[in-house]
Amino acid sequence: MGGGEDGGSFDFRRLLFDGAIAGAAAGVVVETALYPIDTVKTRLQAAKGISKIEWKGLYAGLAGNIAGVLPASAIFVGVYEPTKSKLLEMWPEYISALAHLTAGAIGGAASSLIRVPTEVVKQRMQLSEFKSAPDAVRLILRKEGIKGLYAGYGSFLLRDLPFDAIQFCIYEQLRIGYKLAAKRDLKDAENAIIGAFAGVFTGAVTTPLDVLKTRLMVQGQANQYNGIISCAKTILREEGAGAFLKGIEPRVLWIGIGGSIFFLVLEKTKLILAEKNNHKEAKHRL
Repeated sequence: MGGGEDGGSFDFRRLLFDGAIAGAAAGVVVETALYPIDTVKTRLQAAKGISKIEWKGLYAGLAGNIAGVLPASAIFVGVYEPTKSKLLEMWPEYISALAHLTAGAIGGAASSLIRVPTEVVKQRMQLSEFKSAPDAVRLILRKEGIKGLYAGYGSFLLRDLPFDAIQFCIYEQLRIGYKLAAKRDLKDAENAIIGAFAGVFTGAVTTPLDVLKTRLMVQGQANQYNGIISCAKTILREEGAGAFLKGIEPRVLWIGIGGSIFFLVLEKTKLILAEKNNHKEAKHRL
C-alpha cells in the first residue's frame, strides 16, 4: 500500500481537527484579501450582453460571507486531510493522484451544504439586492423558501466538485514531484507558487461552469432558467459561446492569487500545529 505522504500512522481526530483549523484560517485570509476581485467577477458574469459594471460596494456582503466561509473551509479541509491520508494508506502509491482527486471531491461535497447558501447570499449582495447578510437570508427564505438559499446547487456541485478535485490533485502532485526533485521540504514561497499555478489552471478550465452557477444563483424569483441545461442553452442562444468565458480574467486572477495565499497559509498553519503536537508528545514521554 502507498502509506501516508510522510509515512506516519493515520490519526483521524488529529487530522480532522488540524485540517479544520488550517482550512478556516486559509479560507478567511483569502476571502478577505480578494473579495473585491470576486465581486467584479460576479457582476461581469451576471450582466447580460454589454453592460456597465458598477464599481461601488466591492466589499458588499463580506462579513456575512466570512461567517459562512470560515465553517465551510474548516469542513472542507477537515474532511479532505483525513480522507486523503486514509486513501493514500489504502491505495498503491502509483494512483496517489486518484486519492487526491477523490479526497478533494469528498471534501467539496461535505462543505457544499454551507458553501452554497453562503455563495447565494454573497453573490446577491454583490449585485446590491440586499443591504446586509441577515436581511438577505430572511428575505430569500420568505420569498423563495429554503430552495432560494440552495439555488444553483446542482451547478455549484458541477463546478466545485471537479474544481476542488483538480486543484488539490494538481497542487499535491506538483508538491510530491518537487520534493522528490529537490530532496527537501518545500519553502513557503514554493508552496505559494505551486498553489497559484494550480489555481490559475483550474480556474480557467472551470469558468464556463462558474458562469452557469452564477446565472442560476442570482436569478431569484425570475426563474429564467429551469436548470443547468436550460441555462446553458439560453446563454448560447441569446449571447453566444463567448458568454461562457465572462469574468475569466478576474476569476483567474482571483483564484491564482487566492490559491497562492490559501496553500501558503494552509501549509504554514499545518506545520505550526504539527510542531505543537510533536512538542506535546515529547513532553508526555518525559
